Amino acid sequence: MATNPKQVVTLTVNGEAHEVLIEGRRTLADVLRENVGLTGTKLGCEHGVCGACTVLLDGSAVRSCLIFAVQAEGAEIATVEGLAEDGKLDHVQQAFTDNHGLQCGFCTAGMLMSVHALLAENPDPTEDEIRVGLNGNLCRCTGYQNIVKSTAAAAAAGKAARSSAQAS
Repeated sequence: MATNPKQVVTLTVNGEAHEVLIEGRRTLADVLRENVGLTGTKLGCEHGVCGACTVLLDGSAVRSCLIFAVQAEGAEIATVEGLAEDGKLDHVQQAFTDNHGLQCGFCTAGMLMSVHALLAENPDPTEDEIRVGLNGNLCRCTGYQNIVKSTAAAAAAGKAARSSAQAS
């Protein structure tokens, strides 16, 4: 009879180290939710299609349902819980709030993390680039108009913040 040995893995999530004892076959999504207690990362399809489980791994958007947690050891993992600072929404969260980019909330964490990755790569995307950048995230509640609008507003806010920082 085969056993599933457990091992200690240290994951750095939102800048904080978490030592977890897990089986090697556990997904990053499951470990984030069940072992680390960060339930903002949602499990939708568990096949990497819907994007609800998107987190940033060393700055790149990844589907945490497709990655084993052991693969993330030594990497920087960012989840939706790490976006706000001192209780203040970051510019992407604020843009989604202001522009009605939030509906039921199930896809929201994955959308926010994907927008962060998109804007890190392309800080001033066109509407078409936004739509392509978010094409791996499914939302059953909207026609995506307010999500695209929110992303454009987040890009503008980021641009304004960069201009303000350069002027200082």
